[in-house]
Amino acid sequence: MHDHHSHGHTRTVEFPTSIEGLPEAERPEVVELSDGDEFELRIAPVTKEIGDNSVRMLAYNGSIPGPTLNVRQGSEVLVHAVNEGDLEATVHWHGLRLENEYDGTHQTQTPIPVGESFTYRLRFPDEGLYWYHPHIRQDYGQEMGLYGNILVEPSEPDYWPPAHREVLLTLDDILLDEDGRVAPFSPHETDYVAMGRFGTTFLIAGEPEMSMSVKRGEVVRFYLTDTANTRVFKIGVAGARMKLVGGDSGHHEREEMVEDVILAPSERVVVDVLFDQPGEATLEHRTPERTYPLAAITVEEERAEPQLEEEHGALRVNADMSAERERIAPYLGAAPDKTLAFVAEMDEIGGEGIETGIYACPMHADIVASWAGKCPKCGMKLMPAPAETEASTAFVCPMHAEITATWAGTCPKCGMTLRATGTGTAADLGDAPASAETAHAEHHMHGHEQDGGGDQHEERHGHHEEHHGEHAHGGHAQGAAEGIEWEDDMVEVNRMTTPANMRWLIVDRETGAENAAIDWRFQLGDQIKIRLINEMESDHPMHHPFHIHGAGRFLVLSRDGTVEPNLVWKDTVLVRTGETVDILLDVSNPGLWMAHCHIAEHHESGMMFSFNVDA
Repeated sequence: MHDHHSHGHTRTVEFPTSIEGLPEAERPEVVELSDGDEFELRIAPVTKEIGDNSVRMLAYNGSIPGPTLNVRQGSEVLVHAVNEGDLEATVHWHGLRLENEYDGTHQTQTPIPVGESFTYRLRFPDEGLYWYHPHIRQDYGQEMGLYGNILVEPSEPDYWPPAHREVLLTLDDILLDEDGRVAPFSPHETDYVAMGRFGTTFLIAGEPEMSMSVKRGEVVRFYLTDTANTRVFKIGVAGARMKLVGGDSGHHEREEMVEDVILAPSERVVVDVLFDQPGEATLEHRTPERTYPLAAITVEEERAEPQLEEEHGALRVNADMSAERERIAPYLGAAPDKTLAFVAEMDEIGGEGIETGIYACPMHADIVASWAGKCPKCGMKLMPAPAETEASTAFVCPMHAEITATWAGTCPKCGMTLRATGTGTAADLGDAPASAETAHAEHHMHGHEQDGGGDQHEERHGHHEEHHGEHAHGGHAQGAAEGIEWEDDMVEVNRMTTPANMRWLIVDRETGAENAAIDWRFQLGDQIKIRLINEMESDHPMHHPFHIHGAGRFLVLSRDGTVEPNLVWKDTVLVRTGETVDILLDVSNPGLWMAHCHIAEHHESGMMFSFNVDA
């Protein structure tokens, strides 16, 4: 068992907010580092213009994002991190398979006190796009601007297809209050634990507004990194043609033309965009409810040279990843070595001092009942309703007149289906099942019987070994088709959630161990098939980006039983609401390594564990 919360990282009475005497944030520089070079990375406060306001933020080397480190594959550098920030710190080198003692967590090093420094030895065995960020109070530091990219140039000459230029973009958002200031943080505990801290202002490459010019026929390689605390981005380019070429750790098995790409927090995507028509193009974030323009791109009449349209249209197949396709074939039908489930436990939040006997879904105001059941639309636990909420009368139990709801749910006392009364307002369920309890029961019984006996934890959360196809992607209001929370649909309740009233759990299905109690041990060279089950039987079903530190890389084998069609090496995988994902971890680096949800507020509230790799 490994205690993730024994480090005393909340010594500050209150986080500072004054901008007096602070330097203005600069644009990030690109730092070319050769093998054996040394570099200083300084954490310090800055002031930054966002909209009409100057706000206090934190920066690496005075810029947001921090400097981009450009290195060659196979090289090694020293980074001297100096902490002049607000609290003790580490720097985590996300996705790098480096020596364990330099991973940048409180388990691998003593946190850097304010005014002190620590030297990291970084090695870069893999080509691709990586990034760095805090790993102590990540919810605070990352939101305040502490993130930067690392671009590892491949040693193979034609690893990437030809492009005219490369542009690195971080995708972020920041939560501002009604006065335009950064919404406050408690130095004593993490808040917004239910859904994470959604921002009100987008920051693309650190800026609320971005524009660029390209030539007609120009192919721009965009390296995209989702550095947001919780927001998932769906990126497309209106007025241009986009080709997917790479992901977290290198190129895809095959290149493919795409309309858009999805990035969860900490994921990276590499796309080549051909601007073949003069005029205006727009980099966009596309959700089911609306499309957000992120960057304005002017396509000039002048043609780019050399002409690369033909090369852009050619969809290459990469032999190294095709070889991985053959290698993983025996694992596709094999039983998992480990199975993890993602589960939420949530106390009743809201309605303090109000005993109305009425419960409602924080995500869907039309879902009202006389008992604390589950929302039939999203599966979330109903919470005490505000005082002004009227009792539901549209449906009633024939046996128990006190059991009422706005939909034909199941009576918690006798199991009968509620009957329509012809009075009151019924909820519009759309395609959702009438009874959330029935839906959850069907989900549990999909393809197998629940194990008899077992410990209390297994009885409480079920014991899944099969895929959950028919309930995959059954998300909340703004992401039902894709199993993704695109926005914060319950702002007031979310703000009130802390680790004291909301518990995010990673559960080892074999042992019943939760979070820090999970204690795995592997050997160097092991190939470990891990099944990730995102439970619908949970007080708050939602997506989770699952990240494994530098013990190795993994390949996604399948999603809900469908074999992954286009392989790429990963360190983070988005597991959507109700989805089951199988991954194959290539254990290649000894040490004590973390694995956790990369929604910063989930991670900080304890949704994490560690495992050992023996040499």
